[in-house]
Amino acid sequence: MPTLLVIDDEQSILHAFQRAFRPPNFVLHTACAAAEGLSLLAQHKPDVVILDVHLPDATGLDTFEAIRGVDARIPVILITGHGTTDLAIEAIKRGAYEYLLKPLELAHLRELVDRACATSRLMHVPAILADVETPPVQADVLVGRCAAMQEVYKAIGRVASQDVTVLILGESGTGKELVARAIYQHSHRATRPFLAINCAAIPESLLESELFGHEKGAYTGADRKRIGKFEQCNGGTLFLDEVGDMTPLTQTKILRLLQEQRFERVGGSETVQTDVRLIAATNADLEKLVANGRFRNDLYFRLNVFTIRLPPLRERGDDLVLLIDYYVKRFGTELGKPVHVVPPETLQFLRRYSWPGNVREMQSVLKQAILLMSGGVLLPEFLPATVRGMNTSAPPVPENQPGCVDLARFIEEKLAARSLDLYAESLNLMERELLTRVLQHTSGNQVQAARILGITRGSLRSKIRAHKIVIERAVWSDDDQPD
Repeated sequence: MPTLLVIDDEQSILHAFQRAFRPPNFVLHTACAAAEGLSLLAQHKPDVVILDVHLPDATGLDTFEAIRGVDARIPVILITGHGTTDLAIEAIKRGAYEYLLKPLELAHLRELVDRACATSRLMHVPAILADVETPPVQADVLVGRCAAMQEVYKAIGRVASQDVTVLILGESGTGKELVARAIYQHSHRATRPFLAINCAAIPESLLESELFGHEKGAYTGADRKRIGKFEQCNGGTLFLDEVGDMTPLTQTKILRLLQEQRFERVGGSETVQTDVRLIAATNADLEKLVANGRFRNDLYFRLNVFTIRLPPLRERGDDLVLLIDYYVKRFGTELGKPVHVVPPETLQFLRRYSWPGNVREMQSVLKQAILLMSGGVLLPEFLPATVRGMNTSAPPVPENQPGCVDLARFIEEKLAARSLDLYAESLNLMERELLTRVLQHTSGNQVQAARILGITRGSLRSKIRAHKIVIERAVWSDDDQPD
């Protein structure tokens, strides 16, 4: 479980943390002064530190620098009172993870601590490149012995120590973030921060601010200055996943950063100098996006200095059995349900399945199966129906869904009603039907759907909202929900 260290001289704050972050979810240590906190830091090596900037025996920046001196990879969340925001911003520039203003909002605090713990894990838990006969269940391991994975390991070894940009290509779920972590952990920046950003998971309007920061008043709601990830990660490594989803403006700023290691915050004119190694990844065909004018060719050339291609799981042969063995042991331990036997018939189903979601889908399937398992034998009946070859086609479309609309009849009805906007109405209907059918085909997986449609993930999200498409176990338009 994650270990937290809270350094604050207000007993009410310490008491609030003791109530909110308790075992078995967290191990919590508290200190009322900087010296006591640094002593606990050395003893317990916490995953995350929460630091008040006003302490009785030291300044906030001095304490922060002392923590960085012990381990620069530990995320430090600053707690600031009125009048201390400038100090917090300065600490963020120097690499602090985030800052919060008092009084603290518990829900936001928990979310931030969870994210900081995940970031700490990315930096401290090794992405081991090793024999998996006795895999360490607490680690994320790059498992595989096939020829394609051996080439991946060699590529990591060649490029890790070279301070160049790396582009990782592969389908969704193949382990691109693990490869990025392995490169980071074997580089000369391994003692510096590592931050990961999924460009597809952040709204287009906020991604630029997340990466480059913004000045106070830069846009509606920007009530204070924010330091972006490129500035915060100075001296470290930044992993940008799904770079194919970046807007043209963000692409332009990334290009300049790669060329000059300089940028401006959103709404600002000050040039910020930084030193960040960039590792990028995507499951999109960047060459196709460049040809279609949706991705800058000069940025593609800058990112494509050294490319690592990850094979899909269906092309990895006997690695499938190695992965099943590793994850069955790992999840059995994590869930407290050890698996003693995986029968041949269960392995047969797992080997026959095509795994469109790759290793990530396998992890999900095995977790579900182990949770359903009674006893220590992983019988086929615990596997999802799709893996067992049942109901493998796209979900049926209820009669009242848009996919069942007769387009010819629709046009005739609109002509009879003397429509004056038939072109737009017909295009709207066809687009809604197309999106719904493709999302049904991918079981709601938006990354796969965007790839099939040949559009960006951000564009797909906008269309889903516009057509009020609901993604649950089935996919339908909100205007035509089944009863």
